This record gives sequence, structure tokens and C-alpha cells, in this order.
Amino acid sequence: MSKFFKRDQFGLGIIMGVLLPVILLFLIYFVNALFGRPPLSFHAFIRNDTFQLVCIAVNVLPFRQYMIKYKFDKTGRGMLISTFAYAILYVVVNYLLK
Repeated sequence: MSKFFKRDQFGLGIIMGVLLPVILLFLIYFVNALFGRPPLSFHAFIRNDTFQLVCIAVNVLPFRQYMIKYKFDKTGRGMLISTFAYAILYVVVNYLLK
């Protein structure tokens, strides 16, 4: 792991927690475009809200790494807050605005 990521900072956790789901989203768009399919063409099998939850859940892996292995509480808290913000946004968009 890079020296940059081995810091116990609240801001680093927020930035990582916000960017990881966005990176996963763009990665899936890129892979689908690479194979000539329309973006997110597998929605016949996976509903859109399930796909959004998977993008949010990607934060669990680095969160666990920072909290258990490195004992970086501030970075883990930042990731947790950004994950909660995404979860609240998910509920608002998929259940309250429909």
C-alpha cells in the first residue's frame, strides 16, 4: 500500500468513501462500452437499485482494512460517514422520490 494511503486522516476517509463507488460506476461503464454493449445493458438481470447498492457496498472492503488491520479510526470514520451519506441518498432517490 502506498505511503499516501497509510495515514489516519478523516478527510482521506471521506475522499476515498466518495470516490470508490464513482470509480466502480465508471469502470462498469467503460467495460460495457469496450464490449460494444449499451451502458449497463445487464439491467435485464440486475435491477438498477441493486446495482447502486453494489457500488455503495464497495466501501466495505477498504473500511474493514483500515479499521481492523491498520487501526486507523479517523480514516475509517470518514469512509463510514460517506457510505452513510450514499445510503441516505439511495433511500431518498429510490423510495421517497418515486
